[in-house]
Order: sequence, then C-alpha cells, then structure tokens
Amino acid sequence: MTKNTFLRSELTYICAILVLAFCLRLYRIHYPLLDWHSWRQADTASVTREYVKHSVDILRPTYHDLSNIPNYLDNSAFGYRMVEFPFVNASIATFLRVFPFLPLVPTSRFFSIMISLGTACSIFYLVKGLTGRKEAFSALFLFAVLPYSIYYSRTILPEPYMLFFSTFSLLSFYYWMKKGGVSWAVISALSLALAFLLKPFVVFLGPVYLALLILYKKNWYRPAFLLQLALYGVVSIVPLLLWRRWIAQYPEGIPSSLWLFNGNEIRFRPAWFRWLGYERLTKLFSGYIGILFLPLAFLIRQKATLVYLSWWIGIGIYFSVIATGNVQHDYYQNIMIPIFCITLSIGTWKMIELIENFLAKHAKKVSLEKRSMIAKSVVFIMHVMMIFFTWRLIAGYFNVNHWEYVETGKRADQLLPTDAKVIAPAFGDTIFLYQTNRTGWPIGFYIDEKISQGATHYVTTSYDDEARELERKYQTIEKTDMYLILDLTEPISQ
Repeated sequence: MTKNTFLRSELTYICAILVLAFCLRLYRIHYPLLDWHSWRQADTASVTREYVKHSVDILRPTYHDLSNIPNYLDNSAFGYRMVEFPFVNASIATFLRVFPFLPLVPTSRFFSIMISLGTACSIFYLVKGLTGRKEAFSALFLFAVLPYSIYYSRTILPEPYMLFFSTFSLLSFYYWMKKGGVSWAVISALSLALAFLLKPFVVFLGPVYLALLILYKKNWYRPAFLLQLALYGVVSIVPLLLWRRWIAQYPEGIPSSLWLFNGNEIRFRPAWFRWLGYERLTKLFSGYIGILFLPLAFLIRQKATLVYLSWWIGIGIYFSVIATGNVQHDYYQNIMIPIFCITLSIGTWKMIELIENFLAKHAKKVSLEKRSMIAKSVVFIMHVMMIFFTWRLIAGYFNVNHWEYVETGKRADQLLPTDAKVIAPAFGDTIFLYQTNRTGWPIGFYIDEKISQGATHYVTTSYDDEARELERKYQTIEKTDMYLILDLTEPISQ
C-alpha cells in the first residue's frame, strides 16, 4: 500500500466513524429543552435567546432568570449572567440573527454536535501520535458510540466546547513539543485560553501538559524555551483573569460557587468514593464491564503511559477539589470523557493481547488466526455489553418529563406581550420559565415583591393555594385543566 493510499484509507475510516458519531447525536435533537440537566441547559440557551431578541453585547450577557436564587442578590433589573465568557452564545446568536427561521434549541444542539466531532478528531490524532494508529481508531470509535459521550456531546452547555478547545490545545502542545514551531505554540495557547474562558476547571489538566513537556521536549529547561513557556502561560490565562475582573462589577449575575468545592463535606467520605468511583466511573461511563479494561492500559511500557497516568492524576485532583460539584452533577465529569475513551481503547488492545497469550499457552492447537479471532470476539461482546448497560442508564436522559410545560409555555408565548415578565413557578427550576419565552422568576412566593420588581404575569401548571389566591385577586387571561395564566397588572376590584 502506497503512502497516499494509506492516508486515503485512514481518512475514509475517520470520516465513517465521524458520520456514525454525528448520526447518533441527532437522536431527539428536535425535542424541547426539558431533558436531563435541562435547568443548566435552559440557562445557557437563554443567554443565546436574549442575544437573538435584542443584540449581542458579549461583555454584558443576560438571561431569563431574574430571581435571587443563584446567589441571593437582586438581579431583577437586568438579569445578568456572568459565568463563562459567552463567545459561543454570541456566535450562535449571530448565526440565528442571520437565519431567523432556524429554531434555537436544535440549532444550538447542532453546533454542540459539530464541535464534538472536532474533539473526536483531536483525540484520534493525539493518541495516534502518542501510542499508535489502531489505539487511535478505537479511541475515536469509543468516543463516537459511548452513551454518556453521545448525550453530552449534543447538550446546550459549555462542556462540548470546553472539551474541544482543551483536547485540541493538548494536541497542539504535543506537536509543539515534538515538532517545534511557534505556530503550534500559538494555536495551543489560544485554544487553552478559550477553554479557560468556558471552564476554569481546565487547570486540572496541568499535569498532562507537564508530562508532555518533560517526556517529549529535549532541553526544555533552557532559558530561551522557558521564556516561550512563560509567554504561553500569559496568553492562556490572562483572558480568564481579565474576564473575572470584568464580571466582578456585576456580582448579582455571578452564581454562588463556593459550595462546589466541599459544601456538604463529602470529600473522601465513603459516599464520595461510591458516587464518583462506582455510580459514575463504573456504572455511568463503563457499564460495569468497561472498568475491567482501564487498569490494563497502564501495563503498556511506553512514554505515553506516563502522559495518560498524569491525565488521570489531574482528574483525581479535580474530583477531590471540586468534590461536591462532581458528586451532585454528573455533567461535571465531562472533562473525563477523552482520557476515559483513550484508556479504554488502550486497555482493549491489551485485553486482546492477554487473551491471545492465554490461548497460545493453553490451546496450542488453535491457529494464530483463530486465537486472534476468538480474542477479538470476546472483547467485542464485552464492549457490546458495556454499551448496552450504559445505554440503559443514559436513555432516560433524553426524555421529556414535563410536556405540560411545553404546551403551557407555547400558549403563554402566544397570549402575553413580548416584554412581559413572568412568574412561572417550578420550585426554582428555570425549565418552565424558559418555555414561556420570557424573562422572569422560576418560583412563586412574595408575589407583591416580584410585582414591585416588574412582574406582569403569572403562569402555572399547578393549581395550588397560591394560584387560587392570586386567581381571586387578578384577572384571568386563560384557564384550562392544564394551566392558569393571570395578568398581575389587572387587579380585580373588591
């Protein structure tokens, strides 16, 4: 096989796997934004929607939640949303302003899917360079088909973009260490800067960069190169520091975050190990079966093994520092997807090798070809079981459990003024408020205070004591067995 034919063949296989990954991620792409972790997705999507409705002010992002739930500060005047730097939201909003006939939710999911394909390619070329071609293909395939990866690669969250920019930064950093050249350094630094702007947790990948530096760069300790590293660090981290300094002017838009570290004092307790080691890594990621492959990856004696080990060390530190956040929300483990797929891939080939060696020792009459076929068949069955078990856990993530929110939200959107500010009680969850296509409050109580802050309408699917009391005091716009919509600007004369 000539070199050109080899490259064409490689590209064909890559494209085939990417097409498979793309098709799998289209599952229920048109569904309403009421699936798993929809509260966080709705908050992210509403930033894009506010940009589409008004204009793109990338330094002052706003969203639909005007309540003080995120940090107990009054945010009712503007509804600032000062978390990740919203360059992704701004890009999608600009696209939607050019093509206003496209629906926001499927379009946002489509962008997440496309960026996840970039992550897949970054994983492939990084593993190909560090370990080998066959391991790279299996890592690419696993990223494409693992249910956890499929679901979170099509969510409206910063995570799909953070994964791409962080893995692409690692790939570019590796090329810089191996090949040299300022261009790779610049690309890596800019990618890392964008990853930091989305999720500062990327800092826990630091051990990977250190391992790549020490293992693949000769004479890295020379002053000239240390100066380049210093400039790399400045380019990577300064944008995040500037953004953090900027948003400090808007404390009402910054959600509380100290609880993420160890707010419930769960760190290193038995529950911490159970949730992260068993519920997430063993069950949700590995489907019980996949966990058997992971330790085998570290039996390979090569420099890359130390890189992968450092990657897991970084993940372990991340789990330890952000203890409560990781236990409470499974989407915090998104950062683990690349190294999980890589380790699973390498462990897979090691398992095949071990089975082949076992057969060679205990079934000498079996030919080499049959031993290889048996080994690969056993491992294939194990992978099918792994994917089956993880799918059983992930399948429910795609479900919509509150279709009444969708129908009520559509009707509210039809009946209410575009500038209405809505109280849409859902126990503080913003998923119902998002469906109304309005800004407002995701919780009831203290209605007079909310009216003084600008609330104009009350929309609910729960005909509870609060709804009945308000119904007696304010004009009803529409009432059905499913919902009640009230005009808080029109009190009923007593």
